[in-house]
Amino acid sequence: MLNPTVLIPGVIFFSYYADIRKDKVCFLEHTTLVMQISGQFNMVTTGQSISMGKGEMLLIRKNQLAELTKTPINGESYQTVIICLNENLLRQIALEEGIETTERYTGKPNILIPPNEFLQAFFQSILPYVHHPDEKITNAVGMLKVKEAVLLLLHTMPELRTLLFDFSEPYKIDLEKFMLNNFHYNIPVEKFAALTGRSLAGFKRDFQKIFGTSPRQWLQEMRLTTALSLIENKHKKPSAIYLDLGFESLSHFSHSFKKRFGKTPNSV
Repeated sequence: MLNPTVLIPGVIFFSYYADIRKDKVCFLEHTTLVMQISGQFNMVTTGQSISMGKGEMLLIRKNQLAELTKTPINGESYQTVIICLNENLLRQIALEEGIETTERYTGKPNILIPPNEFLQAFFQSILPYVHHPDEKITNAVGMLKVKEAVLLLLHTMPELRTLLFDFSEPYKIDLEKFMLNNFHYNIPVEKFAALTGRSLAGFKRDFQKIFGTSPRQWLQEMRLTTALSLIENKHKKPSAIYLDLGFESLSHFSHSFKKRFGKTPNSV
C-alpha cells in the first residue's frame, strides 16, 4: 500500500505503517484534523507534548515545528485518517457559512477532541474509500466531507471557531527565544522567518542585530557546539544525535564537526 494513501490530493489522506516511524523534523504548515484508527501517535512541539491512541482525535494548528512518532501497538498496524484544512479551504467555508471573526487565536495550538459520536461516524464514512481505492472519491464529494468535518467540529466545540478561522498574518514574536528553542530543526531559513512573523529580509536584519552573525552561520555553530557538549558531557554517540540536531546525514555531520573542531566526533 502506498503511504500515505491520497484520497483527495492535498486534503484527505490515509496513513498506514506496519513499523514504528519517527519524523524528527516536521513542519506543520496547515491546520490538520487527525483521527487515530489504530496505533499510538506522539507529537512534541516547543510548548506541548501530546499522545493519542485508538479512537482519539486531534486538531493541530497551522505553522508549527514538531517531532512525530507513529507506533503500531497490540499487534495492530498504525493507521490514521488525516484531513488538511488549508487556509483557502477554510476561507471558502467561512464565506459560505457567513462565519466572521476578527480575533487572534491565543489558545493551545493542539487540542484533543473529546469523544464524539458524530465525528467518529464521520471518519467511519471515509474508510470505505480507503478499503476500496478503485472507488475514487470525487473532489466535489471530498470538499463536502471536509466542510462536514469543520461544521461538526464547531458543533462539538464552538470555541474552536477562532482557531479555525484566524486568518491574520503571523505577528512578530521573540526571535531570540524562538531560535534558541528551535535551532535543531532542519528547515530552510525562509521557514524560520515566516514562523517568527517576518519577511526573509526582516528576519536576517533582526537576526544580525541580536546574534551578530547570519542565520546560517549561527545555526551551524549552535548545532555543532551542542553536539560537542552532548558527546563530551553526556557520552552520546554521533549516530544517535546528528538527526536531532538538524544534520541531514551522519557524513555531513562528521565533515562539519571535523572542519569546526579539527577532529572527528568519534575521536572526542
